[in-house]
Amino acid sequence: MNGIYDEGLEKTAANFVALSPVSFVERSAEVFGDLPAVIHGARRYTWAQCRERSARLAAALRSMGIGRGSTVSAMLPNTPEMAEAHYAVPALNAVLNTLNTRLDAPLLAWQMNHCEAAVVLTDREFAPVMAEALRLLKAEHGREPVVIDVCDSEYGGPGERVGTHEYEALLAAHAPLARLQGPAEEWDAIAVSYTSGTTGDPKGVVTHHRGAYLNAVSNAATWTMPHFPKYLWTLPMFHCNGWCFPWTVAMLGGTHICLRRVEAPTILAAMREHKADHYCAAPIVHNLLINAPAELREGIEHKVRGMVAGAAPPASMIEGMAKIGFDITHVYGLTEVYGPAAVAVKRDDWGSESLSEQARLNGRQGVRYALQEGMTVLDAETMAEVPADGQTMGEIMFRGNIVMKGYLKNGSSTAKAFAGGWFHTGDLGVMEPDRYVKIKDRSKDIIISGGENISSIEVEDALYRHPAVMACAVVAKPDPKWGESPVAYVETKADAQVTSAELIAHCKSLLAGYKVPKEIRFENIPKTSTGKIQKFQLRERAKSAAAID
Repeated sequence: MNGIYDEGLEKTAANFVALSPVSFVERSAEVFGDLPAVIHGARRYTWAQCRERSARLAAALRSMGIGRGSTVSAMLPNTPEMAEAHYAVPALNAVLNTLNTRLDAPLLAWQMNHCEAAVVLTDREFAPVMAEALRLLKAEHGREPVVIDVCDSEYGGPGERVGTHEYEALLAAHAPLARLQGPAEEWDAIAVSYTSGTTGDPKGVVTHHRGAYLNAVSNAATWTMPHFPKYLWTLPMFHCNGWCFPWTVAMLGGTHICLRRVEAPTILAAMREHKADHYCAAPIVHNLLINAPAELREGIEHKVRGMVAGAAPPASMIEGMAKIGFDITHVYGLTEVYGPAAVAVKRDDWGSESLSEQARLNGRQGVRYALQEGMTVLDAETMAEVPADGQTMGEIMFRGNIVMKGYLKNGSSTAKAFAGGWFHTGDLGVMEPDRYVKIKDRSKDIIISGGENISSIEVEDALYRHPAVMACAVVAKPDPKWGESPVAYVETKADAQVTSAELIAHCKSLLAGYKVPKEIRFENIPKTSTGKIQKFQLRERAKSAAAID
């Protein structure tokens, strides 16, 4: 039934526009067109130039038939072309599929077939694996997408062209679109990103324009980012669309400082040379900076702010970053919620606490982003909220506009993920009295030893407090007496010497006896390209070793 506030008050072009982060690019080109948008080696682009290049790419893709619902895959490192793809593809209401640059050919072919990629952008560095992936895509699935080679000026290594078009020539051949328009419907898909697929085939997480827009804004609000940040790309843009930061940087008229390689010397050199003041990374990258020689940090005199996520950060890492003068904000999320969707908001009174207590407080997963409607800890069976006592465990769940549309071509998994009107993360946590959430473990990573639940994260945090430990991971090992017992895989810092007995004694000083690892293994720990430790591989190692013992 219509009321007085409905009559003659309809949506029009003047008062309603679908939310899309594409609009940020147009605004920055319009009002900050002369300011720097991209730094990449010797290349420099202003926002006017970045917008024009993106509009030329959009025009070229449109000429190939790309439009609403088409998929464009990108096998690119953190280069200007990757940022431009984030602006051009959504402007056509097409869907961007950023490929993990460390995947093998069969999985790349599977993903490109699953999302029905019509066009592929690929950097020359990845020519060998992409040539094989494209061969498999044709042989096994009958698909032949248009392939565009990117010959990055900062890449001098081997690699033949595998496509029919060259990126710069393609841009030169097309006049830019008059406007990067975006969709008519903000619920339309903007991207499809694939989960790691550690158990079976990966899932295609479909996100929408509205969520990308709101998460880009939330990033800025969460971090109180000023206008014109100098953002250093230590986080792969293929990971959850760079946590939506390609669009956050555009919104603020900031500068993308691109990196092909994520290494401590190049990161610190970029901070010094370009005055990079914001960056995001998994804990492993922050640890690289903590353990880098002090002379590499010389000359970095401005304030540097880092955001950490991707794995639960040990308190020792947060404490270590504070000691070298970097300001760290801890966020939490998953691919299904556009990357970060929760933050450990720092309160003023935390500053009076000891450094160790500050690290503990900042190490929590925190509270929902300002533009995320709900985050809580629920009993997954009853869907009742657990008490805010810091003890009762439940599953961390989200709801709101910063949640995916669902899983591509996978209705059953989508329904399961959204059961009860909440997105189920699979992460187990507690809610503390101040309603900040603290993750305890992935549901599959809880170790049950003699009927007692052991949080692998708690044990890892204890290990990280030993000065010799660079990286560690704790998983369950089959145990004939207890059912399972914790085994720790450890990588030590360069030149550090420590024995298994010393680490076990160290853990005994911090943990209840039943939580202490029964075994320490000094081995290389498998990680994803974004720094996440691949525990499923370690669980298999632990089972195999147990079978041999």
